[in-house]
Amino acid sequence: MTENNWDVIVIGAGAVGENVADRAVQGGLSVVLVESELVGGECSYWACMPSKALIRSGLALRAVEKLPGAAEAVTGGINVEALLARRNSFTSNWDDAGQVKWVKKAGIGLERGHARLAGEKKVTVTADDGTVTTLTANHAVVVATGSDPKLPNIPGLIDAKPWTPREATSVKVVPESFAIIGGGVVGVEMATAYLDLGAEVTLFARSGLLNGQEDFAGEMVEKALKERGVTIVRTSPTRVERTADGVVIETPEGSFTASEILIATGRAARTNDIGLETVGLTPGDWIRVDDTMLVPDTDWLYAVGDVNHRALLTHQGKYQARAAGDVIAARAKGETVDDAPWGAHVATADHGAVPQVTFSDPEVASVGVMSHDAEKQGIDAQVVDYNIGWVAGASLQADGYEGQARLVIDRERQVIIGATFVGQDVAELLHSATIAIVGEVPIARLWHAVPSYPTISEVWLRLLETIGRP
Repeated sequence: MTENNWDVIVIGAGAVGENVADRAVQGGLSVVLVESELVGGECSYWACMPSKALIRSGLALRAVEKLPGAAEAVTGGINVEALLARRNSFTSNWDDAGQVKWVKKAGIGLERGHARLAGEKKVTVTADDGTVTTLTANHAVVVATGSDPKLPNIPGLIDAKPWTPREATSVKVVPESFAIIGGGVVGVEMATAYLDLGAEVTLFARSGLLNGQEDFAGEMVEKALKERGVTIVRTSPTRVERTADGVVIETPEGSFTASEILIATGRAARTNDIGLETVGLTPGDWIRVDDTMLVPDTDWLYAVGDVNHRALLTHQGKYQARAAGDVIAARAKGETVDDAPWGAHVATADHGAVPQVTFSDPEVASVGVMSHDAEKQGIDAQVVDYNIGWVAGASLQADGYEGQARLVIDRERQVIIGATFVGQDVAELLHSATIAIVGEVPIARLWHAVPSYPTISEVWLRLLETIGRP
């Protein structure tokens, strides 16, 4: 057994852990990352990057097909081999050498192995060869272990060896037919991708698609998927079995067979075997934190990213990480902590200003409070809708453009608290809405934010005209 002493120990070297470490190092502290898998984590190798690489080619192809003049130049379909090769380039062929090089260049230490908390400010790391290293922290330990797929309790499912998102995004041989259980973001995005890869897709979504979003978002995506040939089953499987002919999925509506089955029914905290019990927390639970990412009743333990269950999105986890790294450095040096709302050391945006894009076809981009949530929160909200297809820039973007925009407005404060856009290429509209919400820009002032013509952004003017002049 060997020992090491650091100012900060970060358990988990994914994008979130890397950001914590980088900010703390910039604040003058010594930091070590501990990672049992690939440095760079889920987003780099099995989630954000490879999944979007799988989706992008198909979106581009269909965009061209909607443009006379360009459409005639398209003489073939998706080249699966080339698409998968491009996907591989974004994962560096699942080699983390480049990420390790960045860690070293940033002045961050790295320990390979499985980390477990071993009491206050202490972490043990067990390497593949069984060697145990004990790390001690002068100031903080940060848990950034992320989340794992959550498997539903369906008889036979475990024995059927279902795919998780990892297998789906790292696919080498595309199955002829593909079943997906779950109608959330992962289910919708993988249905979109596997259609383009040439698979026959069946999607099981008992409660419909994209629950939690505005209703029209799931409805428009469902309509588009059905038109492209996806079978959508509005019931839950009652049994799953892998046979010589493939995976058989039994439901109240009948039996379905697919070559492979993907489980996309949510996430669970990756905290089962990281020693939470040694510091009075429950293994397997999400870790509750305050807005500086500090675990209550401690002055040294932090949790960032998926593991705190505030917003299971990479960009939001990195935002939390920046705040946490900065506040750890400030506290270590006895500097003033700016923990007021929207201060430098807090993740205020987690509360009502979280942006998210579903890379489906059409895309769904949303931020802030949905209309149904505003009502539940007792907010006197005005809901404003506009057909994006009526905007000149959208009609230029694609013939027959179909899209929808919605703003949710706090009548009392006269500011936007939520925005949703559905349609081709709407992801790039989202940051303007995010800025308006975070900045609490008055509706009256937004009239002076003039959108360029002819762009899809002109929908902002049309939405304001629908609201009417103050």
